[in-house]
Amino acid sequence: MKNDTENIILFPKWREILEEKGLKALKEKRYEEALEAFEELLDYDVQGHEIIIGKLLCLMELGKHTEAQLLCEDAMHQKDDHYFHYVHIYLTILFQTNQYELLMEQVEHELKDRTLPEIMREQFQQLYTMSEKMKDDIHIEKSSTYIDDLMEAIEANDYKTQWRTIKKLQALGVVPASKVVDLLHKDGMHPVIQTAIFQWLQAEKYPYLVHIHKLGMELDVKPIDIPEIEVHLTVKQVLFIISKLEQSNPTLYELIVRLLYRYLYVKYPFFPANEDAPQIAKALEILGEQYFMGKVEEEINLDDRTQKYIEEITICEKLYLSIIED
Repeated sequence: MKNDTENIILFPKWREILEEKGLKALKEKRYEEALEAFEELLDYDVQGHEIIIGKLLCLMELGKHTEAQLLCEDAMHQKDDHYFHYVHIYLTILFQTNQYELLMEQVEHELKDRTLPEIMREQFQQLYTMSEKMKDDIHIEKSSTYIDDLMEAIEANDYKTQWRTIKKLQALGVVPASKVVDLLHKDGMHPVIQTAIFQWLQAEKYPYLVHIHKLGMELDVKPIDIPEIEVHLTVKQVLFIISKLEQSNPTLYELIVRLLYRYLYVKYPFFPANEDAPQIAKALEILGEQYFMGKVEEEINLDDRTQKYIEEITICEKLYLSIIED
C-alpha cells in the first residue's frame, strides 16, 4: 500500500518548519526527533540533499547502520551532484560495520573515476589503507584461533573438524604456519587431511621444500612444482582408456571418474606409475560395476598389479568418504 502522504502537497511554510526542526534537532544531537522530521519530509517526497544527509547522520548515530547503508546505496544510484558525498558516508558506514572487503572494492571502483575530487581521493585511499590493515589483523587473529582449533582436533583425532578448520584457514588466504606444514610428515595424520594441507600450500604458491610421509611413502618436494591432480599424465592416460564409456554408459563413466579422483586425492602428491594406467583403468571399471552399478563380477583371473590397484582404490575410497561427503 502506498503511503497516505504520497499524493498530498506539503505547503512551503510547513516544509520550511520541518526542515528547520530537523536540522536544529540534529545540531543539538536530538537524533530521534531529527529523524522523525526528516522521515516526514521524505514521506512527502521532499528529496533535498540536506534532508537525505540529515537522515543518514541520524541513522548512523542511532546505530541503525543497515537502514543507513540501504538509504546511502539508494542515494548513490541517483548519480546526482552529491554522489561522492554519499559515497564518503557509505564508506564510513562500511568501515564502522567492519565490512572491509566491500569498502575496498568500492574504493577501487571510485578511484578509477577521473572526476573524483582530489581531497576525496586522498580520504578514500586512507580508508582503503586502514581497511586493508584491519582486514589483515582480523585474518591474523582468526588464523591463530583456527590453528589452536586444528591442534585440538588433531589431539582428539577429530578428522572432520580438522578438515573444516583447514578449509577455514585456507579461505583466509594466509600462508600455513610451520607447525601446520609439519603435519605433512606427522605420524598418525589422516592422508585426506595431509592432502588438504598440501593443496593449501599450493594455493599460496609455497616455494619451499617440504617433507611428506603418508601411506607408507615419503617425499621431499616443493608444492609449487607439483601439478594438480587433473593434469597429471597418469590421470590423462586413464581417462583416455575409459573414454569409450562416456558415450556407451555415461553414468558409469562419471562414477568411475569420481572414483579415480578420490583415489588420487587421498594419495596426492604421490601418483601411480604412468605405465600402470591400463591396470588402474581396469581396476576402476571392475569397482565401478561392483560398487556403483550393483553388478557382482564372477571370479576372474587378474594380474597382480590390477588386483593391487583394486585394493588401493577400495581403501582410498573409504578414507576419502570418512571425511568428505560429495
